[in-house]
Amino acid sequence: MRRLLTFALAGALIATMTPAMAQNRRGGDQERKQEEQNAKKKARDKEWNQPEAPLPALRNAGPCPYVKVLYDAARYVEFKDGKEAAGNVIYSGEIQGLSSACEYKDDEPIRVSMELLFGLGKGPMARDSSKTYRYWVAVTQRNTGVIAKEYFDLPVSFDDERALVREKVEGIVIPRASIETSGSNFEVLVGFDVTPQMAEFNRDGKRFRVTAGAPKSESN
Repeated sequence: MRRLLTFALAGALIATMTPAMAQNRRGGDQERKQEEQNAKKKARDKEWNQPEAPLPALRNAGPCPYVKVLYDAARYVEFKDGKEAAGNVIYSGEIQGLSSACEYKDDEPIRVSMELLFGLGKGPMARDSSKTYRYWVAVTQRNTGVIAKEYFDLPVSFDDERALVREKVEGIVIPRASIETSGSNFEVLVGFDVTPQMAEFNRDGKRFRVTAGAPKSESN
């Protein structure tokens, strides 16, 4: 399933210059010097009618934001009456895969897209063959706080005890304070909407998998 996510981020929240941004400024000076050298070489090549190599359609101005799954919310395990035992599992879920890409140039905002792979399970105490999970995507400024966060519903129907679901999230737009603000100043986090008890269960590294067997269904 494809999700379109547009964060309305306040520019004031990302305008502060951090040490990482200052370092990126120095890197930007070096990049400008390199671009000037490339421009001079291009002019010389053109003067002597030398063939020019094709340029990429879009070149990022710097590294992409860090995109990762928050460990405390990477898994969803729901127990009957809160009793932690494999036989008491109602529904479970795990973010099994994450890939991402970004693009930006000049003073344009950073645009991020990602694809998630969810492994979902129906436990022995489940009474229904369908379940709506909930997950979130958040943009943070590194070492500070959350800039924006949005929740999504993930409905799934179980033909078997396990299912795989792929989700594409697009439209994550992060404004930049200046042309020298790099994507490395930001993080994009993703995780299940879990209770405090579930988060503690994940932090402790506990694991209960639903009935063994390879997943047989995948939704897009």
